[in-house]
Amino acid sequence: MRKAGKGQGFAEMGLASLPLGLPQTGEAEPPGHLGHRARMRDRLLTAGPEALADYELLEMVLFLALPRQDTKPVARALIARFGSFANAIAAPLAELRQVEGVKDAGAAALKTVQAAALRLARAELLDRPLLDSWDRLLAYLQASLGRARVEEVHVLFLDARNRLLADEVQGRGTVNHTPVYPREVVKRALELQATALILVHNHPSGDPTPSRADIEMTAEIRTAAAVLGIVVHDHLVIGNGRHLSFRREGLLGA
Repeated sequence: MRKAGKGQGFAEMGLASLPLGLPQTGEAEPPGHLGHRARMRDRLLTAGPEALADYELLEMVLFLALPRQDTKPVARALIARFGSFANAIAAPLAELRQVEGVKDAGAAALKTVQAAALRLARAELLDRPLLDSWDRLLAYLQASLGRARVEEVHVLFLDARNRLLADEVQGRGTVNHTPVYPREVVKRALELQATALILVHNHPSGDPTPSRADIEMTAEIRTAAAVLGIVVHDHLVIGNGRHLSFRREGLLGA
């Protein structure tokens, strides 16, 4: 494709017929799925996202990645496979690619939405004491871990005012086990100059009841951290839509 010269317009370049976007207000509505897109866009802007069903939100996300394709069948296939908008954007890439019509562009669009949601939830935690923002913390952890298919152990490292310094993955494992090494947790806390920790891990089964290994691991980390004056505030176990707090259940020890 040649570059446009000074003063040369799209018509002279042979690009006037390309569909560069959806019609603006006042323009004639195009036929087929492009008209459907315009109506959905207007409904989103006038009535808000709550006016759209889960599959319609997925359609709108996929619009951006598949501009020349009718995305309704793809969106409905995603809902049939995963059950909801949230489950679809959180699904592993390998499973997304198994849905007919979802290629790299569509999968990337869905994962971009998931990343944006996590960053928004995380932003609600920054520069404020986590112990005073418990509901926001739980919302963030549910978004990041509630639908994970394998077990992950995270450590939230906090400063002297209990503000978040870092949320780091200390281990990934199978559906029911992840090895964690107390020495590595404490070493990382010292590197970040953290004075407190919140331990977090998920149970892919959805049941947040801790195992004996969870309780023993927590005690080992508390003991190692206490030697260096680092406090373990809690250990949270995240299930899909459920959670358990070691401190609230009396499992954290004296």
